Amino acid sequence: MIKWFKNIEGDLAIWAIVGFMALLSFLPIYSASTNLVYVANNGTPIFHLVKHAFLLACGFMIIYGVHKIPYRFFSGGSVLMIPLVLILLAFTLAKGSTIGGANASRWIQIPFIGIGFQTSTLAGLILMIYVARYLAQNKDKEFTFKDSVLKLWIWVALILGLILPANFSTTAIIFLMVLMVAFIGGYPIKYLASVVGIGVLVLALFVLTAKALPGVLPNRVDTWISRVENFSNENAEEGYQVEKAKIAIASGGIQGRGPGKSVQKNFLPQSSSDFIFAIIVEEWGLIGAIVVMSCYLFLLIRILIAAKKATTIFATLLIIGVGIPIIVQAIINMAVAVNLFPVTGQTLPLISSGGTSIWMTCIAIGIILSVTANKEKEVSADNEENPLDVLHEAIG
Repeated sequence: MIKWFKNIEGDLAIWAIVGFMALLSFLPIYSASTNLVYVANNGTPIFHLVKHAFLLACGFMIIYGVHKIPYRFFSGGSVLMIPLVLILLAFTLAKGSTIGGANASRWIQIPFIGIGFQTSTLAGLILMIYVARYLAQNKDKEFTFKDSVLKLWIWVALILGLILPANFSTTAIIFLMVLMVAFIGGYPIKYLASVVGIGVLVLALFVLTAKALPGVLPNRVDTWISRVENFSNENAEEGYQVEKAKIAIASGGIQGRGPGKSVQKNFLPQSSSDFIFAIIVEEWGLIGAIVVMSCYLFLLIRILIAAKKATTIFATLLIIGVGIPIIVQAIINMAVAVNLFPVTGQTLPLISSGGTSIWMTCIAIGIILSVTANKEKEVSADNEENPLDVLHEAIG
């Protein structure tokens, strides 16, 4: 263990904030897990705490291992992983597990260890690396829509098309992140507008087909529509989970009820994952909320600093592509808890329970740390123009 600490490289501030958030997660996870024990009759609080500790320990080993890999290896690795990701997504859509009896074919079980694996999170991570690779390789060329359709957008469409039927929120997040990275990478705005238009058209056709031909393919269109309607209609009855989350937050006050004293954890079905932020606010109050939000803000600042200091365009786009989704996911999770956003099922990175979310976030953190460790340097790196500088100049 001591040898590991001596070999830690990269941005130490990122290491520190990730470690702090991991430690911060133990108390709310231990408290919220009582819901799984007494309502779902699943294990004991100690069992869930140990499981969470095990997943985090594995996550930090993943960070350590990934951050030792020269970041340029991820470029070629994404090309090799794209076909595998497509196969996993197709298998998950056809054979994936349901959650609580609902049609949510987004999970597959990892053999022997019994942990659910959400393939869409892996797919999103690989896709962002692939997009960064394509943009970096074509930085000195004039982008053409025809060429990019075959080399970029067809892969984006295939992956998002396989994620969409079971997970609209993840599809939307990945699509928006791809557009953001493409914009920063210098992809023409007129082509991006075309991509957005095509994406909206395809989504509309999918929704209409799913409504007209129910049962043709697994989907959650009715769930999406009901969530949006309930959120947009002030007179509609609030969803059960959102209502309990708002009660938890409202009862937290400034200092909260105290560790382990949450009441609403006994009523929130996803108290240890999707709505962990509500439990944190109920037990730790406004102070706890500020601490959690400050952690993500600090992480965002370090991600942007790392992207700014990156020596190659690929490195900059890579950090943005895998780092910003972590912050976006956190914002969406907290926004759902306070009823500023429809229910999406997004977890709170590094704090919520769940193996897939923790491990994929740790891979992303490891990639960022690999870049900040500056494993490889190119002779031509100093001559490259950082796309963040271009974006800054464009904004003014």
